[in-house]
Amino acid sequence: MRHPLAERFDGAAQILALIQAREPDTRDHAAETRTTIDTYHPDRLHLVVTDVITETATTATFRLARPDGAPLPPFLAGQYVNVFLDGTSRPYAISSSPTRLDHYDLTVRRVPRGRISNLLLDTVTAGQPLTTTAPMGTFHHNPLFHGDDLVFLAGGSGVAPAMSMIREIAEQRTIRTFHLIYGSRDASDIIFREELDALAAECPAIRVDHVVAEPTPEWSGATGLLTRETITALAGPLDNRMVYVCGPQALYLFALAELTALGQPHKRIRFEANGAPADPTAQAHWPADADPDEEVTVTVGSHSFQTPRKKPLLDALEDNGFRPEAACRSGECSLCRVRICKGRVHTAEEAKLRLSDSTFGYTHSCVAYPVTDVELEL
Repeated sequence: MRHPLAERFDGAAQILALIQAREPDTRDHAAETRTTIDTYHPDRLHLVVTDVITETATTATFRLARPDGAPLPPFLAGQYVNVFLDGTSRPYAISSSPTRLDHYDLTVRRVPRGRISNLLLDTVTAGQPLTTTAPMGTFHHNPLFHGDDLVFLAGGSGVAPAMSMIREIAEQRTIRTFHLIYGSRDASDIIFREELDALAAECPAIRVDHVVAEPTPEWSGATGLLTRETITALAGPLDNRMVYVCGPQALYLFALAELTALGQPHKRIRFEANGAPADPTAQAHWPADADPDEEVTVTVGSHSFQTPRKKPLLDALEDNGFRPEAACRSGECSLCRVRICKGRVHTAEEAKLRLSDSTFGYTHSCVAYPVTDVELEL
């Protein structure tokens, strides 16, 4: 329909005539857009384990590929995929280089009482299928804001995203310089040790320093924890270089305190989300009168179940047959967002909520704990 204002503009008649003379566009643009999205970011990838590579006594790398050998969706070094297993899911960083899309490598370390890490390490072998999401996450290098002189503090399996970044730099010979300071319990626990040292020797842009907490007499490198003194001794003045941090939960608050003491601005520190808090009651805003072991009632529609206060809502929902979409399980991605219609929850400090969420009762169920009986809307 012609808009009544159209003819008030000079040249409108000619433009309208050209429009009228065009061949009608009968393409299904919505379908084309969906095809493009699904190519680069499908909801699910149905992959097969092509190899299981032993890294240390506690760690293995699972190499995943498409059964037909087709290329996998592209990703940025540092991103992760969410692995679905045993009625739940866990995110694992991709440790392979983004320049190689014939496979993803997921490096998994055994975690005490770890439901999925132990299941992967104990039962998954080459030839088995695994379902994952497409790559996602914000823990990656941004050339506009992060600069090209980078420091990475890693602990344990937190070296996986650093490995992806290092492999990319070594293969593409980028202008980025990358200094990995990698803390391990002992020398036998260092994941990728030989490859890291070889890449650092071959590529001037890469530097790797190992720090061992429990050294043997033969160890000649740095020892102890990733303290401010150790960081300064190895990396020198940070001078506002971008610092990435990834590792066990205990590393995060410790590293933040040490980096802050060195004068590093918070905006120049990037933390990888790494699971729900091990002890939500340790956070200052946990209600003092809420026994974490006491059970409360969670209601979704017409279904109700009991769960202890200390269990994240997402875990409790999965244990009772509900399957909310989820990815990071760390309060960041917001896929597991639910609405609290009635009752009260403790939302952990890790949650990256929208400003309006508290007003309208939304929370991220992976880092939310029911303090009272609650009614949810999924």
